Amino acid sequence: MIRVKLYRRSALSIVAAITVVSGAAVYHVLLEDDSMAYSATKQHVSNRGVPPDTFLDELVAWGTTAPDEIFAPNSVSDVYSNVVGVLGPWQGLAHRRAAMLEVMRVLAGFESSWNWDEGRDTTNPTSVTPDTIEAGAWQVSANSMGFGQELKDLVLAQAGALDGNTFQQAMKQNHPLAMEYVARLLRRTVNHHGPVKRHEIDSWLRKDAVTEFQGLL
Repeated sequence: MIRVKLYRRSALSIVAAITVVSGAAVYHVLLEDDSMAYSATKQHVSNRGVPPDTFLDELVAWGTTAPDEIFAPNSVSDVYSNVVGVLGPWQGLAHRRAAMLEVMRVLAGFESSWNWDEGRDTTNPTSVTPDTIEAGAWQVSANSMGFGQELKDLVLAQAGALDGNTFQQAMKQNHPLAMEYVARLLRRTVNHHGPVKRHEIDSWLRKDAVTEFQGLL
């Protein structure tokens, strides 16, 4: 005889408790499905649709292990001060970490419809050199490394060079690098991303998505 009972352990997983009775022996087996369960983080972003589960999987995986320093409070004007009226007030480092993921979720929708391989913005007349051409899900360009030495150090360590062509390729192919880069860039300035600077993302940011991200981390 086999008895199966399903338990939702968290937003992250479902556990199946299977009891197998064979003669006098009783066996208890746990089977776990580690697939993410997304709801609030699947909300629409403008006219871009909803983020794919695979994109959210990578975002949560990065957010789980990213260095605390990326999300820590500072005294400068940055992405946190830009969206505090929408997603704040901040309630500790875990909340700030989840809020960054929500900004990244919405911003990637605006910039590329969550396309890791997105290339040059053909509507931008300044995107004409390797250093100014945008690349990747968050449409960053190599000249943005000028906002902070840590941005150059990060790219050099993971991509091996700082030229524009290498930068573009890395932002498309190295997804953890792309995520850490845009998060660190947003801590330096919101001026590189028009949708953030002009508060265009604000009406699409969701507090319940932040709560969901926090539970997934």
